[in-house]
Amino acid sequence: MKLRIASRGSQLALWQADHIAELLRSQGHDVGIEIVKTTGDRLQDVTFAQVGSKGMFTKEIEEALARGRVDLAVHSLKDLPTELAGQFTLAATPPRVDARDALLSVEFAGLATLPRNARVGTSSQRRRAQLKALRPDVETVEFRGNVDTRLRKLSEGQVDAILLAAAGLDRLGKTNLVKERFDPKDFCPAAGQGALGIEIRSDDAATREAVSFLDDAETRFAVTAERAALAALGGGCQVPIGIHCRPSLAADGSGSAWWEIFGVVASPATGQVVRVRLDSPRENSDPESLGRNAAEMLIEQGAGPLLASGGEAAGGAA
Repeated sequence: MKLRIASRGSQLALWQADHIAELLRSQGHDVGIEIVKTTGDRLQDVTFAQVGSKGMFTKEIEEALARGRVDLAVHSLKDLPTELAGQFTLAATPPRVDARDALLSVEFAGLATLPRNARVGTSSQRRRAQLKALRPDVETVEFRGNVDTRLRKLSEGQVDAILLAAAGLDRLGKTNLVKERFDPKDFCPAAGQGALGIEIRSDDAATREAVSFLDDAETRFAVTAERAALAALGGGCQVPIGIHCRPSLAADGSGSAWWEIFGVVASPATGQVVRVRLDSPRENSDPESLGRNAAEMLIEQGAGPLLASGGEAAGGAA
């Protein structure tokens, strides 16, 4: 079967598309990759907040899918809006890799050792807000560009450190400046971080069948819970919301299996944080219910005012 994959043109996006292409070829498919330039790729000189995050890395790709120009799209799942148009579906979620955020630096060993008033580069409101909560003295600097561009700016001394997703650095083999990887309970990743999403047309049964072997049940559960929480909170990829779900074992040593989900809503301006953690038994758990319950807990703990003002309000629990 001939399959055409749509991908953004960045080094990381093409690595991800090539990775999926090779897996499909191993199943006997003829696979090609078509590069699609998205709004987020074109507007490199403005902040994500100015662009408006909804669909900024997916709109043009979905247009190519809708026209039949391509058969599937490989996304970083954190970039894919939680609500897809009816003509599209998330057909597969391959096994997730490291979902954590990482701090990179030339000189400093980690967040705690950054000097007072250090400058840290990030393009993410979520990272900016959680960094402010942990180190109120640190100055965040808007950092756009691909991984190589950000690493170059760091090496040139434009900032003391940068924050990036560990998954992309691992995939590209660019981990030499990684000094710290944050546990999600302390620094919560974006919903879907570390996971890929394979999007197809809903009525394309042949492509759905072709990619079905890529779907990982554990990853599917976790990201479904995360995306349900994000949808319930009304957030996109640039709202300062962190949601992460992962398998765990019961704290009582019984060996029973659980899911745990962490949620954070924080203010980039003040560093105020609303943080929750919720457990659910692995057996008979429903991911969408788990995600919605986490969202409800965040609201109950005071996240509403922060969400209403895009994370800029002063309010909510510490």
